[in-house]
Amino acid sequence: MKISKEEVIYIAKLAKLRFSDEEAEKMTGEFESILGHFQSIDRMDLENVDPDEFADRKESIVRADENVVFGDNEKLFSNAGSMRGTFIQVPRILE
Repeated sequence: MKISKEEVIYIAKLAKLRFSDEEAEKMTGEFESILGHFQSIDRMDLENVDPDEFADRKESIVRADENVVFGDNEKLFSNAGSMRGTFIQVPRILE
């Protein structure tokens, strides 16, 4: 399926994203690739496939929660922009 750069820019606007012309061009190719995968699935004969065939085989694998204290606070907060005591200070976004 052919996607135009204008459609990518429109979709980005709906998602409140901004792309440069180069990024929009790159995203055009990526969208076309993704939609190509859906087209290949659409061409498959799925008439006799039972959607619930594997439903009973699904088993949730969840690990147990464990509290672990991370000992190296300097390493933990090394990427934080600014600190106020033991808190990460972030810019105000609400007025």
